[in-house]
Amino acid sequence: MKTVVEELVNESLRREIPVPVPRLVNVKRLPGKVSVLIGMRRTGKTWLCFQRMRELMAQGVARERLLYLNFEDDRLAGLTVHDLKWIPECFYALNPKVRKQTCHFFFDEIQLVAGWEQFVRRLLDSEKVEITVTGSSAKLLGSEIGSSLRGRGLATEVFPLDFKEFCAFNGIQMPGKGAVGAQMRSVMQHSAGRYFETGGFPEVQGVEASLRRDVLQEYVGAVILRDVVDRYAVTNVVALRALVRQILQNPCASLSLTRFTGTLKALGIPVAKNSLLAYLEHLQDAYLCFPVEIYDRSVRRRQVNERKLYVIDLGLQRAFTLGQTADQGRYLESLVFMQLRRQGHRPDYYRTKVGHEVDFIIDEAHGKTLIQCCWSLDKADTREREFRALAEAADENPGARRWVVTWLEEEDVDGVHVIPFWKWALGLGLEAAR
Repeated sequence: MKTVVEELVNESLRREIPVPVPRLVNVKRLPGKVSVLIGMRRTGKTWLCFQRMRELMAQGVARERLLYLNFEDDRLAGLTVHDLKWIPECFYALNPKVRKQTCHFFFDEIQLVAGWEQFVRRLLDSEKVEITVTGSSAKLLGSEIGSSLRGRGLATEVFPLDFKEFCAFNGIQMPGKGAVGAQMRSVMQHSAGRYFETGGFPEVQGVEASLRRDVLQEYVGAVILRDVVDRYAVTNVVALRALVRQILQNPCASLSLTRFTGTLKALGIPVAKNSLLAYLEHLQDAYLCFPVEIYDRSVRRRQVNERKLYVIDLGLQRAFTLGQTADQGRYLESLVFMQLRRQGHRPDYYRTKVGHEVDFIIDEAHGKTLIQCCWSLDKADTREREFRALAEAADENPGARRWVVTWLEEEDVDGVHVIPFWKWALGLGLEAAR
């Protein structure tokens, strides 16, 4: 294995670093800490490594002080934690003069090597290095970073492009400060429409629709096979795939595993409810979907009420709902959820005492925020339903800020801020357009 590692280290040092489109991700970094990039496959973790390498070179760091290794390289199959010691040995053997300088190591998908945390911690303690690792498992945020790295890791979650990044990625001019004119408003609304169609995975931007669908379906296939089947030795792949389709084709919906177990059995797919529960946890670990609980201070009631499931990217949902009539309001709700998730929020949904629901509630130290998502308020009954739920929730949560995120409409009425998605996603207030 030493020969393989030496070959890969040598290749890395000779390889030209790609020039990525800059992301607007604030990667957490501190001296003596490992920067950990976590997120679903193909969200751009590798390109953030390249972006950082380019930044370091622009700051005067010599190329020979930068090492990037991808642990999904098939030549590293069978690599063990004991083999990891060859990485610094081969690196410094090729560049003995840099040992006294700070070097920067980037380890992509290092989670594939069991016990990697021991190696990284030892490397931090014994060499002058800054280390960035990436992984596609949410467990890196918990057990692996918290226990094995013993507080030596700083985690940054990486998601597909948000709307602001989408505009930058596609060369779309952004609004400046101050009022947004009619032309810029049209540009932003058109851009939001494109974002609504393609989603935010970087690789599929500008790709023709049918090819984009194929690529996104392959992403999901990789999650199923590599991040669930292989990692957790799942044997009932048919039931797992059925669960994935159910989640992707029913965005923002509650999922009753009891009912779904019965549905699968009626289709001749035997599976235990506990197995489906484990599969769902694996899919969440792989960042394919996220659960949202009911807002309640009672832990028991939170556990008893069904959770809603949100998919990481609207493009993935569209890739699996081709030919089906989708609820555009649900798609909009998905976009709003992911924007909140990128901002570090963990929103709940809210149910009033009489049973009306508000899509999201955020409870923070400085106050609560209630958010409804509605494609259009044109119909009187729709408008009445959305505002009624917000009014009831506000009565039960005095002082809460109230928003309705729509596709086109904008107004400010009775303390409720109605705002189009593009403006809300860019953080622009109502006053910016007036």
